Amino acid sequence: MRSIWKGAVTFGLVNVPVKVYSATEDHDIELHQVHDKDGGRIRYQRRCDICGEVVTYDHIEKAYDDGDKTVIITPDDLLSLPAEKSREIDVVEFVPSDQVDPIRFDRSYFLEPDSKSSKAYVLLRRTLEETDRTAIVHFALRQKTRLAALRVHGEVLLLQTLLWDDEVRAANFTALDDHPRVSAKELEMSARLVDSYSTDFAPDKFSDDYQVQLRELIDAKLAKGDSVNTDETFGEGDEAGSGGTDENGGGEVLDLMEALRQSVAKSRGAKTGSTEGSSAVSSARSQRSKKGA
Repeated sequence: MRSIWKGAVTFGLVNVPVKVYSATEDHDIELHQVHDKDGGRIRYQRRCDICGEVVTYDHIEKAYDDGDKTVIITPDDLLSLPAEKSREIDVVEFVPSDQVDPIRFDRSYFLEPDSKSSKAYVLLRRTLEETDRTAIVHFALRQKTRLAALRVHGEVLLLQTLLWDDEVRAANFTALDDHPRVSAKELEMSARLVDSYSTDFAPDKFSDDYQVQLRELIDAKLAKGDSVNTDETFGEGDEAGSGGTDENGGGEVLDLMEALRQSVAKSRGAKTGSTEGSSAVSSARSQRSKKGA
């Protein structure tokens, strides 16, 4: 696997350098559209509605249409936004793991320690595991601000981006308004049925039958010679460029135990209304930024 991002998990004065990897991948077989007459690949052109010209990517910009007017957003406009300038995954709070509803999970990423010593990484993982807590974090990835849950997955830390609150729909179904009565006997029989199907979840028992059969169909057609020459009909595909990554992952600024002590002291002071710790954190982060520059 290739890391897609480098940064550091930070909470208080503790700094845990990490590499980020996509935790999932799509196994679907990619299909193209072709002309049924000769098998030629169907290609789409980006044509301007006003002048009718075919436009290349270097002359295409983004725009927002409100139904009446269109606002063009240039690359310089996007650069002025608070994009992926910070390489920190800031812990906002630690919450009980069962309070994070799975409906909010979006994409998953593995975190790998990115320093000579993995002690801070292991300490954070074990702390989350033993306290049954999930860290709610805030960071920027691919020019977007993200909210995510940082939790334990086996021996590693797993980062799962979360949908924002306004992205989760409310399920208001009128069919449930009449509150149908369920008898104790019906509930008992239903529980017995559930019990008859009960077992431990083993994901490797299941397979994507559609993709398996699609592969068998493709292999059968190839074996029969029912195919066309790819070079003549599809042309050469563009190689996917690999995204650049920042090599400056940062390092531990303070001794781990001292950072923990100072962070705990600051947290306690904040709960009693004290603001004396804020300047220390700002100073430490400033020093960390200067060292990482």
